[in-house]
Amino acid sequence: MNKKTIITALLALVALAFASCGSDEPQWADPEAHEKTEQLREQYTPFIVGTWHYEKIIEKQRAFEQLTFNTDGTLGGRRKWQSRQVVTINGQEQYTDWEDVPDENGTFKGTWKLVWERNMSGVGENRLTLIADWDNENNPVIAYSHNPLFAYADATILQFAGNWQNSDGWTIYERGEAEPSF
Repeated sequence: MNKKTIITALLALVALAFASCGSDEPQWADPEAHEKTEQLREQYTPFIVGTWHYEKIIEKQRAFEQLTFNTDGTLGGRRKWQSRQVVTINGQEQYTDWEDVPDENGTFKGTWKLVWERNMSGVGENRLTLIADWDNENNPVIAYSHNPLFAYADATILQFAGNWQNSDGWTIYERGEAEPSF
């Protein structure tokens, strides 16, 4: 057999191997992750879809955020975030006026999805991926590029490791539209 015949035969075998593997079913790199993601979405998506809000006011910071999760995977929201400082004037400590935190106020749009994925140690975790840009083109900061741990959602609360975590590491949003109290 000459080289040309051997190469042709090998190419024919490779083509046959690929043709016989052809399936309309997707082949997942991690079938367990795919299955658990589907289960996670089935369990929580009906609860997550809708509008949620969060407000936290502490000594030098106050924050409000509203998120709207749509069934098509789109996300809309708005944020109001302010801070103040403690200054000493004539030996007396006083607070400055509240000021908007630069590049962290306004409305934004993007996408969301629930996923189950393995962390660096190989342990599976539920995640709520949020990607969003500010509606204001002049804002250089991205509103969300966040893949936080997701804990829970039901008819009244949404819990994930968000921007303003409580002492237990979770941010808890309440269902419904709201206005900031400040």
